[in-house]
Amino acid sequence: MAATASGVVALWPATVASQATADSLRASAGALQSNSGGTLNSPLQLSKGNFMLRQQQGAALVAQEASERAAARKQAAERAAAAAAAAAAQQRAVQQQAQPQPAQSSPPSQAPPEPSGSPQQIAMGMLGSYGWSSSQFSCLDSLWNQESGWNVFASNPTSGAYGIPQALPGSKMASAGPDWQSDAATQIRWGLGYIQSTYGSPCGAWAHEQADGWY
Repeated sequence: MAATASGVVALWPATVASQATADSLRASAGALQSNSGGTLNSPLQLSKGNFMLRQQQGAALVAQEASERAAARKQAAERAAAAAAAAAAQQRAVQQQAQPQPAQSSPPSQAPPEPSGSPQQIAMGMLGSYGWSSSQFSCLDSLWNQESGWNVFASNPTSGAYGIPQALPGSKMASAGPDWQSDAATQIRWGLGYIQSTYGSPCGAWAHEQADGWY
């Protein structure tokens, strides 16, 4: 009967469960033998021993499977967290690329240099900015020669007209610059603006001057 008990233990190899379970099984078999005086000498004792061994082995298998499932869940959670972090980083990169870049401010455009030279040369240099060709200068020259002789300080004692374009009153030219009383470019700029808004061109103003004696 002792040999039979040993044979029962051999039916459940130690490789199925952990080494601790195998040690526990051997201890249980020893306890059964000790309780029976060293020999499992009845079918009831043998059946009881088999039942206890199977219970312990089943518990060991359940514990091992639970441990493996827990390890698998942990690995799956780690992989999911890594994937979520990578997806978030990729989304941030896409959003940064999609954001409009700030427009580079262009340097402020500089005003064209002020024409220099004689009043006639200054006027000739300004014609293009009003959309006129140089052919208009002959009319302008005739007009202001008759009005003021291109004299910055020309003043009409009767009407109070002043300057190269004979603005009436002369203070009107302050809209073109604070130095309207003495600067030829300021007076010419105001005079060309007045001609453009009133007659359309220097030749139009000169035609009116010839017809009515004033413009």
